Amino acid sequence: MQTSITNTPTRYGWAMILLHWLIGILFIGQFALGFVMVRIESQRAAFELIQLHKSFGFLLLGLIILRIAWRLGNKPPPLPSRVAALERRTAPLAHLALYAFQVALPLSGWALVSVSTLEIPTMPFNLFVMPNLPLAESDAAESFWASAHWYLAYAGIALAALHVAAALRHHFLLRDSVLTRMITPSSAGE
Repeated sequence: MQTSITNTPTRYGWAMILLHWLIGILFIGQFALGFVMVRIESQRAAFELIQLHKSFGFLLLGLIILRIAWRLGNKPPPLPSRVAALERRTAPLAHLALYAFQVALPLSGWALVSVSTLEIPTMPFNLFVMPNLPLAESDAAESFWASAHWYLAYAGIALAALHVAAALRHHFLLRDSVLTRMITPSSAGE
């Protein structure tokens, strides 16, 4: 049985599954890295971790844009028929919120480094210099974007935790296919 790259009426294709788990791991990893990098005492280690955090942030932004584009061209399988009407209405809103946070968070980080008066270049994975956004540099703007990035990070991780809890609820309490269809890809003939 050959697996399908695209979604079917009952399961996600391997492209969406791969993007889902890769983005999820990166999103959670970025939160942990961000938490550590601002608490480390060594300035050199902190600088290296910040550069790594920025690199993964740009990677995450690219992957989430790819995922949104893929999602627009590949209709997800509908929720099982046993899912209540309220959840059918709120699930798409929760997914939209996840996408919004996953775009807004790296953009707020990019804005933060763009307005910084330190003018430290951003070099994703030491491959090239990422240009700054066309925003005015100032301490006030840096403070604003640092706060925005912080609040978005904590709200985003809370939303991700809610997403995980909902998936586990479907799997262990409702005993439906919502979680397993994001683990096992669809078949080409399905």
